Amino acid sequence: MKKENDAGQQRSAKKRRFRIEHWHKMAALLALYDFCALHAAYFLALWLRFDCIYSAIPPEYLEPYRGFITAYAAVSLVLFAAGRLYNSMWRFAGFSELLRVLSASVLTSVLHILFITVIWHRMPLSYYVWGMLLQFIFLIVIRFSYRLYLVERQRLSQAGQLKDRAMLIGAGAAGQMILRDLMRAAETNVRIVCVIDDNPNKWNRFVEGVPIVGGREDILENVKKYEVNKIFLAIPSASAEAKRDILAICSETDCELKQLPGMYQFVLGQVTASNLVNVSVEDLLGREPIKTDMEEVFRFINGKTVLVTGGGGSIGSELCRQIAAHSPRRLILFDIYENSTNDVALELREKYPSLKLEVLIGSVRDSRRIFQVFEQYRPEIVYHAAAHKHVPLMEDSPCEAIKNNAIGTYKTAYAAMVHGCMRFVLISTDKAVNPTNVMGASKRLCEMIIQTFDAKIRAGKAGEIPQLFTHPGEEGIENGPRDLSGVATQFVAVRFGNVLGSNGSVIPIFKKQIEKGGPVTVTHPDIIRYFMTIPEAVSLVMLAGTYAHGGEIFVLDMGSPVKIDTLARNLIKMAGYVPDKDIKIEYIGLRPGEKLYEEKLMAEEGLQKTENDLIFIGKPIPFDVDHFLSDLEELMLAAYNNKAGIRELLARVVSTYQP
Repeated sequence: MKKENDAGQQRSAKKRRFRIEHWHKMAALLALYDFCALHAAYFLALWLRFDCIYSAIPPEYLEPYRGFITAYAAVSLVLFAAGRLYNSMWRFAGFSELLRVLSASVLTSVLHILFITVIWHRMPLSYYVWGMLLQFIFLIVIRFSYRLYLVERQRLSQAGQLKDRAMLIGAGAAGQMILRDLMRAAETNVRIVCVIDDNPNKWNRFVEGVPIVGGREDILENVKKYEVNKIFLAIPSASAEAKRDILAICSETDCELKQLPGMYQFVLGQVTASNLVNVSVEDLLGREPIKTDMEEVFRFINGKTVLVTGGGGSIGSELCRQIAAHSPRRLILFDIYENSTNDVALELREKYPSLKLEVLIGSVRDSRRIFQVFEQYRPEIVYHAAAHKHVPLMEDSPCEAIKNNAIGTYKTAYAAMVHGCMRFVLISTDKAVNPTNVMGASKRLCEMIIQTFDAKIRAGKAGEIPQLFTHPGEEGIENGPRDLSGVATQFVAVRFGNVLGSNGSVIPIFKKQIEKGGPVTVTHPDIIRYFMTIPEAVSLVMLAGTYAHGGEIFVLDMGSPVKIDTLARNLIKMAGYVPDKDIKIEYIGLRPGEKLYEEKLMAEEGLQKTENDLIFIGKPIPFDVDHFLSDLEELMLAAYNNKAGIRELLARVVSTYQP
């Protein structure tokens, strides 16, 4: 019974193996055509040689043709089959198929010349030339005419349909790849109707049948002329500034904008219409990304225990990601908010399974907890990102800003110092420059704290730094270094502007308002801000750890400031709406503590260059550290007692604060 089943399976397998498919029938018909075409090609060559008069063809030429052509055609079919001329899908025929037909035609024509001359008779030169040419034409026409027929049928069928009319910016290699991809895709509803390129040599010419109509200054005119409703940007090698200028022009239209993300996709050959993405707000800022020497960062981080406070926040979490990629001995993620902290921890453990990761919940305001962490893990590098950052909220709760930002920084810095930490990097903000709000003033206070610690350590007087609002003898510091005069912890700060996509950033707020249909609320039509991306901010913070010698305030050159009103309008346009028509913009006035212009550096500080052209060091403003420590203790006591006059006291300690 089993043998019968096996035999039946073999018979059915043979049936499946020898089943004649539709393409087999088409290949047989194509071979029959080739057989006739080869006869016709060389007959026409002979006929043309003698003025298209059959009776004028001499017998010494006609007889060799008759005796040789059938055998030649039969051998040619065998060679064509060996060259896979009957296996291709001709509806998708391209350059490779053209090359195979050309190669097969040349090979068989050379054989024709040799054998008919040697075996039969030398034929007229025009017979050989015209025969070879006509043979190639006959072979190629039948094969590519099917594809041309399908393309034309598709074009005619789509002509009556409603299609998106797109403008392509960039007539280079990437643009041509996208153009061809869209032309091949039968299911697409997009047609490129014109191309823009800044190279005048390409103007008034065509690429894949589409006209190149001019440069960037012609965008608006041709959007109207060709009724364009989509714009595709395909210039991956363009600078950020050039992209910004082009996108600024495009944003004046009502067109949907898409672009190729980057040069790497072009290099890898991944340039198709599906690779196009929506234009991001980062592209409208027009800044080249900060280029950091991550090899130097790797050498600094590698093999060390690193603590990140506020590790669940937007900056802290990105710090953890980049640190994890640089092979630390141990990474400690410390935060008070468990939900986001847990999300970051799960992400890191999945991506870096061999990473020694400690996830700790606690507050930097809790001196017992923070001392416990330092005592147990002895971190060598600390990135202090834990802070309250929302300006309006801190205006309503000024004492909490002092408690969390200033007191939290002081306690963490003190714990780092007494436990022999090598580097302490404070995450600061441009709002600390000439602050007009409590949050900015509290961050300037943090900068002054780390400058005080640095000054005392450099003077060999670390033991004079008081344990303000900690619990002496209860935190376990008796097990730390007894002689604090030998402490060598380096304290630095990193100051940067608004971070795109961070918690509380204006851009996510605008996007949510747009999704709801508006209105989009802008505080003031003239308000400006500096922006940078989260990876850039984190790269700067990590570089600060490598460049630091102690006491510096690192500052990023963030390029030109961005007008928030313009940013809001561009976001509305990028979403496909018209500002003030589809979605309204409302000006609600400056919030408490908010100012029109953010400054990157206090005028008194000055700038010193670093190895990176976009990173500078601000010269610290001198102040009496002993007097500061005395005032700081009074300010801390007032904050703990939630005194109403905390702003006046803060202004006395931070002389640049103008509430």
